Amino acid sequence: MPSKKCDNTSVGIITFVDGALLLIDRAKPPFGLAAPAGHVDDHGNPDDSQERRFGAAAREELQEETGLIVTKLMLIGKGVKENPCRREGGSWHYWQIYLAETEGEIRPSEEETKGYRLFTKEETKQLLAGGTFEMAHGEVSLEPVWQDWFMELKILNWFRP
Repeated sequence: MPSKKCDNTSVGIITFVDGALLLIDRAKPPFGLAAPAGHVDDHGNPDDSQERRFGAAAREELQEETGLIVTKLMLIGKGVKENPCRREGGSWHYWQIYLAETEGEIRPSEEETKGYRLFTKEETKQLLAGGTFEMAHGEVSLEPVWQDWFMELKILNWFRP
């Protein structure tokens, strides 16, 4: 049984480390490879604007899931996507997607992730084509909502030459 009702708002954070795309292997449903992400819930202060609350959620979720600290955050996409959630009422979410510059060492959350992997442009192309990758706990593929976002945002154009 879900612990609380879905707020139907989520943030996703795209970050590159040494020119490679950072994806986590989710430890909680929905399973699969994904950019770090999470619900907005009560992030930020209640008096903050929606934009500030989403930004605060993005910073906190990235640090919680990966240990990385955001040094720069840029909104690169937003919109509603159908995607499952383990919370009650969570069949869709209004997303804000950010590109983050970070500092620190990757220290994935043992509660939120089964691990992480850095994907090259070629490996990301394979993921977008429906490819799977071997990780610590077996083969995994890209979570469908991230397939949608990566295609919409033309993620392959974000890699440095």
